[in-house]
Amino acid sequence: MSTSSRYPFTAIVGQDDLRLALLLNAVSPAVGGVLVRGEKGTAKSTAVRALAALLPPVRTVEGCRFSCDPAAPDPGCPDGPHPADGPGGARAARMVELPVGASEDRLVGALDIERALAEGVKAFEPGLLADAHRGILYVDEVNLLHDHLIDLLLDAAAMGASYVEREGVSVRHAARFLLVGTMNPEEGELRPQLLDRFGLTVEVAASREPDQRVEVVRRRLAFEDDPAAFAGRWSGEEAGLRERVAAARALLPRVRLGDGALRRIAAVCAAFEVDGMRGDLVMARTATALAAWAGRTEVAVEDVRQAALLALPHRRRRNPFDAPGLDEEKLDEVLRDAAADGPEDEPPTPPEGQAPEEPGGGDDDGPGPDGGGGGRPDPGDGAGDGSGGLPPQRTEDSGAPAPEDAPEALTGAEPGESGGGTPRPASAEQRAVAAGEPFRTKVLSVPGLGAGAAGRRSRARTEHGRTTGATRPEGALTKLHLTATVRAAAPHQRARGRSGRGLVVRRDDLRQATREGREGNLVLFVVDASGSMAARRRMGAVKGAVLSLLLDAYQRRDKVGLVTFRGREAEVALPPTSSVDAAAARLQALPTGGRTPLAAGLLKAHDVLRVERLRDATRRPLLVVVTDGRATGGPEPVALAGRAARLHAAEATASVVVDCETGPVRLGLAGELARELRGNAVTLDELRAEALTGLVKDVTDHHRARRAA
Repeated sequence: MSTSSRYPFTAIVGQDDLRLALLLNAVSPAVGGVLVRGEKGTAKSTAVRALAALLPPVRTVEGCRFSCDPAAPDPGCPDGPHPADGPGGARAARMVELPVGASEDRLVGALDIERALAEGVKAFEPGLLADAHRGILYVDEVNLLHDHLIDLLLDAAAMGASYVEREGVSVRHAARFLLVGTMNPEEGELRPQLLDRFGLTVEVAASREPDQRVEVVRRRLAFEDDPAAFAGRWSGEEAGLRERVAAARALLPRVRLGDGALRRIAAVCAAFEVDGMRGDLVMARTATALAAWAGRTEVAVEDVRQAALLALPHRRRRNPFDAPGLDEEKLDEVLRDAAADGPEDEPPTPPEGQAPEEPGGGDDDGPGPDGGGGGRPDPGDGAGDGSGGLPPQRTEDSGAPAPEDAPEALTGAEPGESGGGTPRPASAEQRAVAAGEPFRTKVLSVPGLGAGAAGRRSRARTEHGRTTGATRPEGALTKLHLTATVRAAAPHQRARGRSGRGLVVRRDDLRQATREGREGNLVLFVVDASGSMAARRRMGAVKGAVLSLLLDAYQRRDKVGLVTFRGREAEVALPPTSSVDAAAARLQALPTGGRTPLAAGLLKAHDVLRVERLRDATRRPLLVVVTDGRATGGPEPVALAGRAARLHAAEATASVVVDCETGPVRLGLAGELARELRGNAVTLDELRAEALTGLVKDVTDHHRARRAA
């Protein structure tokens, strides 16, 4: 992308934290990259692409595909060895983008196994990690990237090198880059251990100030009308910011991180219960970069505070339902206590001839860390739409009288359950009940062998896993089955004129390994929110069980969806998504009351699954119906519910019914529903991991018997 067609970094409006985090990584790549979280249309991609123009030019060895530095070439470079101080040239720093659907070979590079076996040579085609060396590697929607690719990416970022190994043939090359990932949390979260591998994280949102939004639109339209002219108007600010980045890089080795600053960093990480030591190290590097950015040679208290706000919020996330963030009042208190308990550093001293400067501040006449200056409005993004939030959920009593056809809504209890004495009037829609404490559940899996997206729930043919056989490759060979290849080539050696010790291998001999691992599924929850489920203690336990299953789905890399039914109809509370925490939020706000339109819930689930099969035919569904089995809504509710259940059974949809019936009198209706679905029923108590022994085996055996019949 040419400089004139890239939106200028200094023209971005607002987003101070985002711009500062990117600039700190430009000053010190050792900070470890940036994860940018936020709603759609908030300049995440615009800011990252604009950053590349601010990086200093890169000197490379002439003809080296791996961007070796002529002053210090990589001794293990696949294109080497290169002589020290050999011929070289300069080029602009690259911004390499990793697509969500990229293959492993595209990321790390491809090794020609056929030539390695037949000719004994290492023919290696570099991947994106090699292209990004000494530049920026940008991953848009990083939360949608396959886990094994994220692992490879973060390992390379941590080690500064990429390793490609195939059947004993190994290639290594340097891969040091500034890693930037962007994500919309509504589309799913990253695992906490992956979050920890990003140095800094920032939350971005569109401005709610009309004047700032007007400026965003004005600048974006001006850029789209004439990109070259727009970039020209900001060229002075861009040049000034580029010079400041270079000056901060030069000053960085002279910045002193004193014992007082180190004590504050350690105290903050301990007070916020940050796991491991990576948080301490990232805070130290960030505080040092902040001091260099401000033109100082000593880390100040303000640097430590700002570093904590950028480096720690995502490291305090323990599960997908925890909101990232940091209590700033507690942070200030910890910093005060650390200052009182420990030795003070000497006052910061700026370089000779330069006045001290606050972190994040800038000269009056030049661009600051936010790219502002010259009297222009604060930079910001071109596209905030403010529509990324979830719609509000009703959690209070409606105040409306209960429908005449909803007798169970009067007490919130079913026949046979204690209603706590005299029946009390209640509205058709009860106040939302808090979920009970989540617990560890046994795995519920889809029987058979799938071929869906990599995950951790059901058996599937995958690129990674245990080898189960071999086949002829279709297209490029990616996973060699060495034994099968040798076995195919061995009978033809005499006819091919083999005379030495080597094996003569041809293309037709190559065999691709078939592997079996685990896939992620679509887990669709169908939750009964009717009056018979409205007793507070009971609904709290039900929500706790569903929350536990959602946590299990998050850990197993599933997509989830939520259908609820009550009164006269069913609704899709959450369409299938990778955002498990969004499903948890909808569940917590779920009100109850009214009759039990079980058939409507099952039919709505059938519609959702039909659409999802068209969108992603390889992702197999698991239907989880949470109900007591009652059907009281509409004409002939029981017969209609049975017909709806048989629709799912006819399509062989794997299903589990979580039986929520309690009390001394049990009707066994949930078990009847499970039989109609040709699935399995399990009680709330049996759902717990310690009590659910054999459930998965029972489900699998049931489906096998059904297929045999």
